[in-house]
Amino acid sequence: MPPADKTAKKQRGKPFAKGRSGNPSGRPSGSRNKATLAAEALLDGEAETLTRKAIEEAKAGSMIALRLCLDRIVPPRKDRSVVFDMPALQTITDAPKAIGAIVGAVASGELSISEAGDLSKIIESYVRSVEALDLELRLRSLEQRQEKQK
Repeated sequence: MPPADKTAKKQRGKPFAKGRSGNPSGRPSGSRNKATLAAEALLDGEAETLTRKAIEEAKAGSMIALRLCLDRIVPPRKDRSVVFDMPALQTITDAPKAIGAIVGAVASGELSISEAGDLSKIIESYVRSVEALDLELRLRSLEQRQEKQK
């Protein structure tokens, strides 16, 4: 049996050099899958009939049809508004109070852990932006003092 390094170049599946393909221009922009085009051609003009049938099936008690109809009427909600008492973030010293309020809301069941995580990220972004602003102001002040000393 020949060594693997000599047969590797003859193996199928990777006929093109790395970074090159057999179709360098790629699939044309906006081109569609043939199966999708065929399905659209079959369904063309039938949307009203199919929708009516789904509604009839849902009214007759089909849970699948009912779910399909309800998902179209009222799509599943991804996020919800979070309402709870959190101290205003006026300065960077308010951040620990805000985090404390979030922890308290999780402990009382007012917020879920994922909601608390999202709110904590917002507070963290606020703190980072205030720190960046403070650093920028200090740097400008130092540069102005150095220019005056020259």
